[in-house]
Amino acid sequence: MAAGTESLAAPHDLDGLKQHASACTRCVLAETRTQVVFGAGSPTARLLFVGEAPGFHEDAQGVPLSGAAGELLEKLLADIGLRREDVYIASVVKCRPPATREPLPDEIEACQPWLVQQIEQIRPLVIATLGNVATRLLTGSPDAITRSHGVVRDITVGSVPVKLVPLYHPAAALYTQALLAVLEEDFHALAALLAREAGEPEPPPRVQAAVGAPVLLELPLAAAPPVAGGAPAGAADEDQLGLF
Repeated sequence: MAAGTESLAAPHDLDGLKQHASACTRCVLAETRTQVVFGAGSPTARLLFVGEAPGFHEDAQGVPLSGAAGELLEKLLADIGLRREDVYIASVVKCRPPATREPLPDEIEACQPWLVQQIEQIRPLVIATLGNVATRLLTGSPDAITRSHGVVRDITVGSVPVKLVPLYHPAAALYTQALLAVLEEDFHALAALLAREAGEPEPPPRVQAAVGAPVLLELPLAAAPPVAGGAPAGAADEDQLGLF
């Protein structure tokens, strides 16, 4: 792992933290990135998404979840009455790995303090992890997203206790159409959880469009360990297939 020269001290606001991270050289990804893709959205978001790493579009534009996967995310958010501007989107690794490969364990370890500080600054009520890498990092569990999606966990990130819900990455639904229905149901269950955590009335259950449509997923509370590292595996965006 390449040694960085910047301070590890956290600035006192999200913009300052972003500026600080823009010069990060803590790992070798600094040598090949176009730019640091720190994150974007509301600094007071109640819902925070964590993906894996920037892909081609994100690295070029500096915006997390760009391209077709980002468009699908915006549609899923609109279906539950939210906009991209209402949430915050971050990632485990802030720089694009070469050829959009999975980030390596030392790259994840080097970048993890940025994610922890983002969460401590925003203090969301709910974190939704997108895909295997983010889910395994924040839960400490080796379970694949095919098994863990939609299951609510209590975790603590830094000083922030929060509900965590693993979800399929929207890019997975671009490759496997059947996952779109699963994502739609998980997003509606996510909206109900967010309402409960905010002390607001829950939205009505989603009405199924036709007989045989998927049943609304339950989100049972499951015990989970505190934030842990590990050697997760998964995928970043529409450039990869290892999203599930």
